[in-house]
Amino acid sequence: MSGKIEKKKTKTSKRGKSKKESENEEVEALIVREKKEDPKRAACRRVIEKQLDSIKKELPRNVIEDMAAYITHADISKKQFNEIIEKLCEKYGRARVDPYEAVGIVAAQSIGEPGTQMTMRTFHYAGVAEMNVTLGLPRLIEIVDARSHPSTPMMTVHLKQEYRTNPTLARKIANEIEITRMSDVADIGCDTGEFKIIINMDEEVLARKSITREGVLAALPKVKSIEAEQNGNKITCKLKEVSYRNLLAAIETVKNLKLKGIEGITRVIIRKDEEGYVIYTQGSNIPDVLEIKGVDPNTLYSNDIIEIASVFGIEAARSAIIRELKNTLSEQGLNVDIRHIMLVADMMTVDGEVKAIGRTGVSSEKASVLARAAFEITVNHLLEAGLKSEVDPLKGIAENIIAGQITQIGTGSVALKSKE
Repeated sequence: MSGKIEKKKTKTSKRGKSKKESENEEVEALIVREKKEDPKRAACRRVIEKQLDSIKKELPRNVIEDMAAYITHADISKKQFNEIIEKLCEKYGRARVDPYEAVGIVAAQSIGEPGTQMTMRTFHYAGVAEMNVTLGLPRLIEIVDARSHPSTPMMTVHLKQEYRTNPTLARKIANEIEITRMSDVADIGCDTGEFKIIINMDEEVLARKSITREGVLAALPKVKSIEAEQNGNKITCKLKEVSYRNLLAAIETVKNLKLKGIEGITRVIIRKDEEGYVIYTQGSNIPDVLEIKGVDPNTLYSNDIIEIASVFGIEAARSAIIRELKNTLSEQGLNVDIRHIMLVADMMTVDGEVKAIGRTGVSSEKASVLARAAFEITVNHLLEAGLKSEVDPLKGIAENIIAGQITQIGTGSVALKSKE
């Protein structure tokens, strides 16, 4: 990996500048354009970069920015400053992966071994009463399999400043999100003698859900087989075609009639934290929730990774995979290095879409025929490769083990010749 970095340093752009210089100029231009940086911090950053150049060392851009932010407000001597730079470079060097290290195997072991200690319990309270979410091993499997629909979809809806501190406005938004059906706001019965459906509206529930009697009556024309007539808080529905079958079908349709809310959101709970009111939902529907006034689109979160990818893009999906894997393992008391989790997320999203870690996703696209055959459905892979006259260069680990050769990792990556 260090060899690759050295190569990049000598790469030049069309203008004759190194890639690093071009990147630095782009960042500088962005900072000047946005006018967000403190002049002292910019000066500190330049001092750090000058010191790094003098000792011929490199640090990532974000590390330099964090250090500049710290030094701006710190009272340190030049000697202390030089020691900090040396320590950072030393720690960064130790954190980097060695060339030809088997990062995939290490990541698989680091996640797979703790995974054997995970419990099989499916439901757990997610910090709020009455809200269940899948955790443990079932959730881990859902994530790496890239399931299109999680078993317990859930959203965390943060509100804009003026809404998050007002309980009335927060409740109003919650009512707009949660789906409300006729059976939630009324007692529905039937008169089998006269083939009528009787709807008795609950005034208290209507007020809590911010629904009017007129709103309930206006929804009934969606049921084509009945004619509705209101009398106070009571609505009587007559069948257009009288029969017991039509009566039973009409009752079920009326009970499930949507009055308000978003499809897929079956329950909402409002909880107050340090910043204000937050809405938790059972069910996920990002596009429709984003349309509601008062919802903060920058902090809206769902545990449905595929939906995040379709709405916000593949980078957001990658971040969601990392967050979900980390939270799932941490909840079980398992500590896995974030870099292993990031590698899994990178492999799942590298092609621009979320793919499962399995024979239908990442494993099916390996270049090596033997590596694909070693995973699952061996005969099919070998037959297909034979029909297409595929050639296996034997560059990976699995295929070299199958062929009985030394794998090109670690010490096996170095070829030695004896001097005659």
